[in-house]
Amino acid sequence: MALTLYGLKNCDTCKKAMKALDAAGKAYAFVDIRAEANLEDLVPNWLERAGADLLINRRSTTWRNLSDAERETAPLTLLVANPTLVKRPVIETGSDLHIGWTKDVQAALL
Repeated sequence: MALTLYGLKNCDTCKKAMKALDAAGKAYAFVDIRAEANLEDLVPNWLERAGADLLINRRSTTWRNLSDAERETAPLTLLVANPTLVKRPVIETGSDLHIGWTKDVQAALL
């Protein structure tokens, strides 16, 4: 099972996920969503598979700093323009898509 972990290098949750995957001997490719990912191609697929409610990190500083008008922007436009709004990590395992590093995600991957 090939894993691709999309996140940010300085994200604590991403670091925890990578550390746990390393400890479990799981190979993965890390893609920095701000520097390396083509969000215009990835986000539509993620939105279709997971939905905006799960994919948008509404507890982030970036979200809190948006105006009410900006928050009403279409999710695709909002996430492509603000990569730090993507709830992290996003982990693709071929046909499966996991958002965040919850106990359910950990159980599925470790």
